[in-house]
Amino acid sequence: MKEKKLTLKSNKKVAIVYRLHSPAAVKMSKKLAARLKSKRFKVFTAPEQKQIAGTELLVSSNDLKEMSLVIVLGGDGTYLRAVRLLKGHSVPILGFNMGFLGFLTAHSIDSVFEIVDDTIKGKMILRTRSRLHLTVKFKSGKRVSYNALNDVVIERGSFSQLISTALYFDKSLVNHIKADGIIISSPTGSTAYNLAAGGPILHPEVHAIVVTPVAPHSLTTRPLIFPDNKRLVLSLDKNASQAYLIVDGQKVLELSSEDEVTITRDKVDHYMIRREGHNFFDLLKEKLKFGDRYVTGT
Repeated sequence: MKEKKLTLKSNKKVAIVYRLHSPAAVKMSKKLAARLKSKRFKVFTAPEQKQIAGTELLVSSNDLKEMSLVIVLGGDGTYLRAVRLLKGHSVPILGFNMGFLGFLTAHSIDSVFEIVDDTIKGKMILRTRSRLHLTVKFKSGKRVSYNALNDVVIERGSFSQLISTALYFDKSLVNHIKADGIIISSPTGSTAYNLAAGGPILHPEVHAIVVTPVAPHSLTTRPLIFPDNKRLVLSLDKNASQAYLIVDGQKVLELSSEDEVTITRDKVDHYMIRREGHNFFDLLKEKLKFGDRYVTGT
């Protein structure tokens, strides 16, 4: 993938998304806003947050499309909230970790001013990440659509029975999956719930979608990797119990038997900001201890 340098010379509008209910994140937001304003940037507080002192409050997500940059101060949940707020607008996000793991917010909060300065100077690069587009077709014929950066999950939730789901790839039946749930993940999301459920890690540049069952009833039901240039369709079997649809960790609706969920690669990629020479495998080692050897004593 060809690396593209980020430049902010023609647009000096920056929005900040901070971790909610975190005094430390609010405090850092104020300091960052003051720093950006001293460099003649116009700073905004993203929608659905309390206004940061010295900034303008954006009213709607549509206002975010005018930004040159969105800065996230928080954890991966805060980053995903920023992605939802953008609603598909191709504004790059620069994330700083103030949470637990910080796989999406890969930069340390301790280096926030240094990295923001490098971003302003055009020393950072843009990395594209594929997103998922899903359309839900209810048995009634009604349709609704969503987008996801990490994953889409169909799970039984509080219902006692396993859910039975038919999986189709490009109109061909793959299998009927009986499990606690099914995770449909992008390469970016492969290191999240998918990994915890035993799914594979995908490199971010892979053009693929991974489907991982959660606690399947059959030992032969295994994770599957599909090319992302065709569609996946999941349909709750006729006699299946109800299930929940979860998009990037947010429960969005309840599914019933014969409702269909169609998933494709979204037409618009997500843009995240990284240092030049960023190494995905170094991130795996840092965040997930990838490759570490554990020796137990007697």
